[in-house]
Amino acid sequence: MLPPIVPEPHDVRTSDAEREAVAEALREHAGAGRLQTDELEERLDRAYAARTRADLVPLLADLPASPAAAAPRERPRARRPIPFHVRKTVAIAVLLLAIWAMTGAGYFWPMWPIGAMAFSLAAGRRGYARTGCAPVSTRSRPARLAR
Repeated sequence: MLPPIVPEPHDVRTSDAEREAVAEALREHAGAGRLQTDELEERLDRAYAARTRADLVPLLADLPASPAAAAPRERPRARRPIPFHVRKTVAIAVLLLAIWAMTGAGYFWPMWPIGAMAFSLAAGRRGYARTGCAPVSTRSRPARLAR
């Protein structure tokens, strides 16, 4: 099977773009270690001197299909940063736990402020998802306040 770099029919003249596509594929194969430097130079000379598509076919015949053409790689998903209000809430919770631990660790009083902060976070997130409105901090300011 022929690589998709050289399209059918093969008896027509080749274009500069087709020559350049073959040359780029040859460079990729050389970078992968499939071609020696002298063989790459020879094939590149033949690719740039090709007049018909049939002249380009033997240059790629003994090489596997390009991995980029076979299966495009999926971009890794970017990690979403943790929102500031969540980081702030966690920091306050850790501070409250440290105060509780240093004062003798008796009655677990931090459960009340931590519970209120957690409820506030959950309610705010649920309200955002339900209404689709942007949080107040990311809304654009009205024109009269934008000065």
